[in-house]
Amino acid sequence: MSKTAVLALVLLAAAAAAPVPAFAAPGPPKAQDAASVQPVSWDLWLAAKAKAEKHDAEGNLVAALQYYLEYARQARGLNSPVRVAWGLNNAAYMIIKMHRQDASVDLEPARRLLEEGLALEGASEDCRKVMAMNLEYVKSCLRSGG
Repeated sequence: MSKTAVLALVLLAAAAAAPVPAFAAPGPPKAQDAASVQPVSWDLWLAAKAKAEKHDAEGNLVAALQYYLEYARQARGLNSPVRVAWGLNNAAYMIIKMHRQDASVDLEPARRLLEEGLALEGASEDCRKVMAMNLEYVKSCLRSGG
């Protein structure tokens, strides 16, 4: 997968997961189209987790990345910062694994995901340690150009 495709995938997922500011539109609030609202539930979080782990185990890292991003989106909607942080870490790790297979895969999206995860209040110490180690690896690769 090209680094542009990975970056586009990460940016689309981040845009879908980003909260909409309250001041986004002037005037009275408008009813949202039901089709545009992405559902959030513990069942959907568990399904995303299971699919991410399955695809990771099978070596389908692109699909695993997509499901880890969905895992993080679901966790955000469920107000579970610990799970959001792990989802972001795991998504970043899929990018790291892709980079190890193909050095042309850009690690910048992984850096951003890890920094976002580290900035979360409520992330566990274990998760912070893992994210910090992954971030150090990513930064060292970015510094060395590979």
